Amino acid sequence: MSRWRGNPWAILLTLSLGFFMTLLDLTIVNIAIPSMIDKLDASLDEVLWVTNAYILVLAVLLITAGRLGDLWGKKNLFIAGVTLFTVASLVCGIAQDPVQLIAARAVQGLGAALLMPQTMSIIINVFPAERRGAALGVWGAVAGVSTIAGPTVGGLLVTSLDWRWIFFVNLPIGILVLAMAIPILPAHTPAVRHRFDVAGVLLASAALFCLTFALTEGQKFDWDGRIWGLIAAGLALFVVFVLYQRTQQDKEPLVPFSLFRDRNFTILNIVGAAVSIGMIGLFLPMTIYMQSVLGFSALKAGLVMAPSSVVSMFLAPVAGKLSDRIGGKFILMTGLTLYAIGMMWLVAVADVGTDWTAFIAPLVVAGLGVGGVFAPMATEATRNVPRHLAGAASGVNNTIRQVGSVLGSAAVGAVLQNQLASSLKEEATTRSASLPPDVRGGFVDGFAGAAKGGLEVGAGQTGAEQHLPPGVPPNVAHRVQELAGQVFSHGFVHAMRPTMALPIAVILLSAAACLGVKGYRSDAPTDTPAEPAALPG
Repeated sequence: MSRWRGNPWAILLTLSLGFFMTLLDLTIVNIAIPSMIDKLDASLDEVLWVTNAYILVLAVLLITAGRLGDLWGKKNLFIAGVTLFTVASLVCGIAQDPVQLIAARAVQGLGAALLMPQTMSIIINVFPAERRGAALGVWGAVAGVSTIAGPTVGGLLVTSLDWRWIFFVNLPIGILVLAMAIPILPAHTPAVRHRFDVAGVLLASAALFCLTFALTEGQKFDWDGRIWGLIAAGLALFVVFVLYQRTQQDKEPLVPFSLFRDRNFTILNIVGAAVSIGMIGLFLPMTIYMQSVLGFSALKAGLVMAPSSVVSMFLAPVAGKLSDRIGGKFILMTGLTLYAIGMMWLVAVADVGTDWTAFIAPLVVAGLGVGGVFAPMATEATRNVPRHLAGAASGVNNTIRQVGSVLGSAAVGAVLQNQLASSLKEEATTRSASLPPDVRGGFVDGFAGAAKGGLEVGAGQTGAEQHLPPGVPPNVAHRVQELAGQVFSHGFVHAMRPTMALPIAVILLSAAACLGVKGYRSDAPTDTPAEPAALPG
């Protein structure tokens, strides 16, 4: 395999496989939540932290890891990240209680943070600007497919085997990536000695930790003073970080401000965060809806979502090549618009008794949109990034996207719970009219605060526990349970529709923001140094 050392496409394949693992684990856990609650005897809050611990560590450390790649070698950091991620996946799979699983997921997030920035950074170094679109098309296909394939792959593993296999599946992939990375990825020795900005790392990490922790835990603490205090602290630390970085620009800062002088880099990083919000905004409510309202198994829910993955996988490389030839601005705008249309179509057809076939067409449209997003977005954002800033650019780009994921999860979850609380109470009040008077009050009260403790996401949920008075006849008890299911199903559908309006609006605004992206001319000079594309080795 050493004969492939330094080969750009072999390098790209190796990086893409590692990248695939990290993004798959962002979404694969969601569909296994009901199974983990049952098998680990865990609370909903504990299981949600299985996702949050991973995102939190990943978001906090991405910028630092990107800089460390510049200092200690991108290949070294990539290999270290894959190794740590693979070992942590094994520990996740054998965890015996929620605490062990959460701790292992945090370590898994550290491994993902080490390897993720190196993927884009190495691609920028290996491929010149005029060929970068094709490479980032493959990278974009991996990003799109891994993000939306999580429910499909996870559903298959959970239904056929066990929830533990959503982590065990990483073991053969991780071992394969290591076997490829060691001989294929070229070593890189910096021509100059780099400086590590310790103060910048501490300030950025503290700011990101405060913000991401507050956003993920805000709903649990009812957005009280502690949460707003953390948000204020995070914003204050971010301001201090920016002011400090301003004083370091002539030395070697963690975030070179020169990156943001490129209008495309600035706009498309904002668009990247919006895309993350849109992704979470689609799959969080839809995954819950398919299992809780329609009663789909994890496997069926995953397979229903599969068309998006398939379409995106085939379209993304084409979008990347077109971005090289004509620029990615209008491809990206078209992709974002199609994705928003697909989401609106899904909302229109989603109802209590919707047949699974009704979701195919809107999911295909959404998949077409995703296929036209990641590659041109990455191509245009990095087209003018100098190679010596590739690590910093990759760290900033990935961090902003992951913070977008946290923000999207928190915002969509907050809106969904708020809407669900009111719609459940309204549905319960209306449907309780058919119950005996002595049962009605308790029935409505059971739903009044149903959303405050979080969302139950298993198939057949009723949304609230019903406490019936002693001596209730069996036929009345049966009617209460029947009505409870109807209240939850109809209430969730009514709550989901306004919730989905938030990510749809964000995606449409990001499409409009792309009008500010500078068009690409194939004969235009780039800021990328003219040295050969291939790395030594």
